[in-house]
Amino acid sequence: MNLFSDIRTLVIETLDAMVADGALPTGLNYGAVAVEPPRDAAHGDMATNAAMVLAKPARIAPRAIAEDLARRLKSDRRIAVAEVAGPGFINLILDGQCWHDIVTEAIDAGQSFGHSGMGAHVKVNVEYVSANPTGPLHVGHTRGAVFGDALCSLLQAAGYEVCREYYINDGGAQVDTLARSAYERYREAHGLEPEIAEGLYPGDYLVPVGEALKEAFGDTLLDKGEQYWLAEVREFATERMMDLIREDLAALGIEMDVYFSEKSLYGTGRIESALKTLEMKDLIYRGTLEPPKGKMPEDWEPREQTLFRSTAHGDDVDRPIKKSDGAWTYFAPDIAYHYDKIARAFDELIDIFGADHGGYVKRMKAAVSALSDGAVPLDIKLTQLVRLFKNGEPYKMSKRAGTFITLRDVVDEVGADVVRFHMLTRKNDAPLDFDFARVTEQSKDNPVFYVQYAHARIRSVIRKAEAAGLPLSDHPVLEDPAEWAVARKIAEWPRLVEIAARNHEPHRVAFYLYELASEFHALWNKGNENPSLRFLHENDPEATAAKIALPRAVAVVISAGLGILGVTPAEEMR
Repeated sequence: MNLFSDIRTLVIETLDAMVADGALPTGLNYGAVAVEPPRDAAHGDMATNAAMVLAKPARIAPRAIAEDLARRLKSDRRIAVAEVAGPGFINLILDGQCWHDIVTEAIDAGQSFGHSGMGAHVKVNVEYVSANPTGPLHVGHTRGAVFGDALCSLLQAAGYEVCREYYINDGGAQVDTLARSAYERYREAHGLEPEIAEGLYPGDYLVPVGEALKEAFGDTLLDKGEQYWLAEVREFATERMMDLIREDLAALGIEMDVYFSEKSLYGTGRIESALKTLEMKDLIYRGTLEPPKGKMPEDWEPREQTLFRSTAHGDDVDRPIKKSDGAWTYFAPDIAYHYDKIARAFDELIDIFGADHGGYVKRMKAAVSALSDGAVPLDIKLTQLVRLFKNGEPYKMSKRAGTFITLRDVVDEVGADVVRFHMLTRKNDAPLDFDFARVTEQSKDNPVFYVQYAHARIRSVIRKAEAAGLPLSDHPVLEDPAEWAVARKIAEWPRLVEIAARNHEPHRVAFYLYELASEFHALWNKGNENPSLRFLHENDPEATAAKIALPRAVAVVISAGLGILGVTPAEEMR
C-alpha cells in the first residue's frame, strides 16, 4: 500500500467528478498535482497542491477550487479532516484506521512492503566501478561501487529489470604498463632485482602475479624482448587483476551480472559499425577543432581529424574519434560500447563515474542520443572524493598497493556493513568524509549504529516475547502521539522508494532509515517513563499484542531499507 499514492488517486478521482459536474473545465492536466507530507507536521498528515496548480489553466481562483475539493474529499471514509490553508493548499488528516492498516500491511508484506511496480517492464543497464584492471580497488572506487550497487537494488525494489555491469578497460596503454610491471615481478620471482622504472606500478600486489607467471611459464620468458612476452603477460596479468577486483567487490557484497571487455571491441568491426551508424546520420566528418580555451598548450597545432558532430546532440564542442595518425581516441570504443548496450535493448542507461570524469558527461550523452535517436536516456552520476580521517585528523593507512589505500584496507578496518551505510550518508555528488572513529562509535551521531540499534532493540523484544509465550499480533492499537508518529513514518516508506528510484538517489533510503530510527527510539524512551507504552507486558498478553505490532512493522521497514543499501540488519548489538 502506497498511502500517498492512494490519496492522490482519490484527489484525481474527485477532480474528475468536479469536471463531470461542470465545476472545472475539461482538458486539465493533473501531472503537477501532488499529495505529500506537509512541511509542518502540525498541519496534518498530508497536503495537496491541486487547487494551486489547476487554478490558472482552469481560470478559477485557487481558493474556490480548494473549498469545493475539500468539501468533496471529506465524504471519503479515509479523510477525517480536509482544511483549506493559505491561498488554496488543502491539509488532510486521515482517519486513524489508515495508520493501523499500514502497520498491519507492513507486517503481512514483509520484505516486499514498499516495493513498487513503477518500473515494470523497463530494462535498465547500470555500469559502475569499471576501474582499470591494473590493481586492487582503492577507496575512491569504493564509493562508486556502493552507490551503484545500492542504486541497482533500489531500482529492483521499484520494479525495474536491472543489469549490473562492469566495463573492463583492457584495451588501452595501461594494460601494457601492467604487463611490464608484472614482468618485473616475474624476474623478481626468479631471484633477480626488479627494475620498477618510473611509470610502472610499484605495488606489492603484483608479487603473487610474478610468482604465478613463474609457475606458468618457468624461465622461458627471461632475457627476451617484450615483443616475445608482452601479449601473453598482459592477458595473464589482466585476468589475475580481475580476479583480485572480483574478490574486492565480493568483500563489499557486490556481484556483477556482466563483465564487458573493451578489448572485445577492437579488431572485430564493432567500433567501425557504431561509427558507421553515426556517419549515416551525417554526424561524422573530417575537420579541425578550435584551439582549447584558456592557456594555450605549447605543442598545440591545428590538425584535421575525424570528428563526431556531438554539438548536434547538446555537447559544447565536436569530439575527435580518430587521431591524426589513424588510431582511435578513447571516445571511439566508448561509443561502440554504448551502441552495444542499446543493441541489447535496454530502455534506460545509467553510468556511474568518478568526479574526475565530469568532462565525459556531455559527450557520452550526445553519443547515446545520436545512436538511439533520442529513444534511450542516459543518466550519468558522478561520485565525489572520499577523505579518510580518524578522530578528525587525516588518516594515513598502510597503502599496501604502493600508491593508494585499497578498498580492502577500509573494509578490513570497520566491516562491509559500516562502509556501505556510511558511503550512502551523503548525496553522490557531495564530498564525503570517512572518519574511522565516528563510523564505529555507539551514539546517535553515528547513523549506522543508530539504525542498527533500533533493529536490534526490536529483535530483542520479539525474542523475549517468544520466550515468554506472549502473542505477536499484526494488529496494533495506537493511542499515543509518539505511536502515531512512528506509524506515519512507516507509511512514507513506499513513497520514498518510488521517489528515490525515480531520481536515482539511494542516499534517500539512508536518510529515511535514520528518521524512522529516531521516531522509534523516541517512542522507546517515552516507554521508559510511561509503562503503558512499553511493548512487553508479561502479565497482560492482550496489552503485549496491542503494542508489539508497531515495532514489528518498524523492523520490517528497517530490514527492507538496509537490504536495499546492502547492509545486514543487526540482531543484537555487541
